[in-house]
Amino acid sequence: MVLDIISTMTTHHWPVYGHHWAVEHLQKALANGRVRHAYLIVGTESIGRETLARAFAMALNCTHDDEAARPCGECRSCKLIAAGSHADMLYSELDPNTGALRIEEVRAVMQKLALKPYEARYRIAIFRDFDHARGQAQDALLKTLEEPPPHALLFLVAPSTETLLPTITSRSQVIHLRPLPAEVVRESLIQYKGAAPEQADLLARLSGGRMGWAIRALEDPAILEQRSGALNLLEDALHQNRAKRFEMAEDLSKDKLGLYPLLELWQTYWRDVVLLAEGAGDMPANGDRRESLEQLVRTIEPGEALKALQATRTMLNNLSMNLNLRLALEVMFLDYPGLSAGR
Repeated sequence: MVLDIISTMTTHHWPVYGHHWAVEHLQKALANGRVRHAYLIVGTESIGRETLARAFAMALNCTHDDEAARPCGECRSCKLIAAGSHADMLYSELDPNTGALRIEEVRAVMQKLALKPYEARYRIAIFRDFDHARGQAQDALLKTLEEPPPHALLFLVAPSTETLLPTITSRSQVIHLRPLPAEVVRESLIQYKGAAPEQADLLARLSGGRMGWAIRALEDPAILEQRSGALNLLEDALHQNRAKRFEMAEDLSKDKLGLYPLLELWQTYWRDVVLLAEGAGDMPANGDRRESLEQLVRTIEPGEALKALQATRTMLNNLSMNLNLRLALEVMFLDYPGLSAGR
């Protein structure tokens, strides 16, 4: 089994762990001269969306003589793209106050993208968190999507297509990245990152198939501490009354950008509760919390767990909208179990 996994992991030389079908799809497009002007890469946070976009950008602009060897990872272009400092690579930034991708930012990136490359074959723009762009900001891309410069490529990164305009998705090549099997995450951490087997096994189970998260947690132990604190906060909320939950909602609403990873994690927790309530035999994503998960399952109805999961997912999907964060979080907490009449 392990040999099969490793064999699958080494079918390409791109700096991407897993997602081999996506790499092969892009390799074929490159080999056949059928590169699209816009790609929309969707999938959960830290699953490898931007990593895939960067790897494709490296392949497109690599200067190695052998096209089959691109990206080589050694030429000036590959190294600059990997370091995030290539002059022909553009990256969008969210507004630090609102967490939105503003129309002014989109227009600024588009103006730079229209210029001829300084030294590469293509100028490439990567729009991180494109789901944070509201309707007008998304509309600002349409002219480029409809009449793209021959030297320009767009990569849009988002968790899903739900909040994106149909005119955006219809003009882009959509690539859906799925969570990786825990075995692939584990073996990648051991083979490529030098992780000890026990450590790799723990991180693979906790990652929920998100290779990016697993690598960061391996390199920075503080991430596991932050994760533990976030789950403690959720479990504490389930024992609080309405007033305390509303106080928590007020505190959380002060950091919109911090809500994304927090709610992503809480979503995996509620998914574990639902699966355990339904008797699924799968190992919980939050396996280190199994005792707490099973205790919660014994005290609530399966429908309550599903309602909490749906409330968390709705809150997460709505973060990109212009909404009253405190009020939205209060509504979510009201849908969490543990509130009896009068609390």
